[in-house]
Amino acid sequence: MSVMNITIHYAFLPHTDAEAALGLYRDTLGFEVRQDVGYEGMRWITVGPPNQPETSIVLHPPAVDPGITDEERRTILELVAKGSYGALTLATDDLDGLFERLQASGADVVQEPMDQPYGVRDCAFRDPAGNLLRINAR
Repeated sequence: MSVMNITIHYAFLPHTDAEAALGLYRDTLGFEVRQDVGYEGMRWITVGPPNQPETSIVLHPPAVDPGITDEERRTILELVAKGSYGALTLATDDLDGLFERLQASGADVVQEPMDQPYGVRDCAFRDPAGNLLRINAR
């Protein structure tokens, strides 16, 4: 079997407040806004690290798929509200500095930087929608 060159292009995370999401991803993390698309009062915002133009996060309104039932929609919104729906792991060369920046911005800290027993130093916080974001030290 030959090795294929596969990259991650988009990851999707729900947002419940577009401006709060921009405050974190653009203003605190320094991601660039690549697209900001509105439709019928909803917004899909594509952001990503400036040095990785091929990799993006799409922040999307949760539970708007017309193929889901009202009960499924309620369940999804409950999971988003609990912070149990979306998650993403990022990496940085300056974990302590980024943690301080996030903490100063008022981000919801879940775990301060620490050495994990499985060999990773990381921290964790929740974005404004409740998505869990872990940040690993490189």
